[in-house]
Parts: sequence; structure tokens; C-alpha cells
Amino acid sequence: MKDKHTFIDSNVVLYLFDANNERKQLITSFLTPEYTISTQVINENVNICLRKLKFEKIEAYAHGNNLMNVLNVVQINSSIIANAFYLSIKYKFGYWDSLILSSALESNCKILLSEYMSDGQLIEGKLRISNPFKLIPIQQLENI
Repeated sequence: MKDKHTFIDSNVVLYLFDANNERKQLITSFLTPEYTISTQVINENVNICLRKLKFEKIEAYAHGNNLMNVLNVVQINSSIIANAFYLSIKYKFGYWDSLILSSALESNCKILLSEYMSDGQLIEGKLRISNPFKLIPIQQLENI
């Protein structure tokens, strides 16, 4: 799983702030240039930090800067957006999830780490959705 062919969804990155150390450690291990995110993931993370987690701007922006500095970042462009429209219709995902899928496909990722999309689903015969928390024994997740 540890190569430039793995894309991390916004909902997975946010577990950096989780109280569960197992999940936090797992996500921390993904914070290397060997993993890919998009500008959407950065923006969604900063927004959640400000609005839901009530971080001060300096903390939320530091988190965004950290993501930009340690991960491979794909910029959203018109080709990614157009493909997101197509994927949303074909696979019946919402637009924002389809934008994540499109970004992962555009960056030639083989795996998308996401907690909320269909675990195991293959998109366009190229991208497999995987829930990274299925790697953690269930007993550890229940002890929150």
C-alpha cells in the first residue's frame, strides 16, 4: 500500500485528530511523499479544522501547510472536474466523492484510502477503494 499509487481521502486524513491512538498512528504513517492527496483534500481538511474542530486559523493553516509539505499533491483542473461529472453519473457517487475518485485516477493511483466509500469497489478497472481501518483489529476500534 505504501507507494505513490495510493490516494488518501479527506475523511481519512482527519483521523490525525482522533482520540484513538491506533487510528492516529496509522494515518501518521501515511504522511510521506509516497502518498497522494489533492488540493480538495487540503481545503476540506482546513475547513473542518476551522468549522467543526474550532481550531484557530494559525493551527488549521499549519495543518494545511503540513499536508502540502509532506504529501504528493494533485491540483484540481478542468479535466479532473469533467471526469468527476462522468464518474458521478456512472457510479452514482456524490460530486465531491467523484472529484476525489477523479483526482486519484488522474494521478494514476491504484488504491484510494477512504472510510466512507464502498470498500473493495473497483473504479474504471484501475482504482480500488480500501478502508484503511479494516487493517486495525476491530477490538482496538471498539475501545474508543
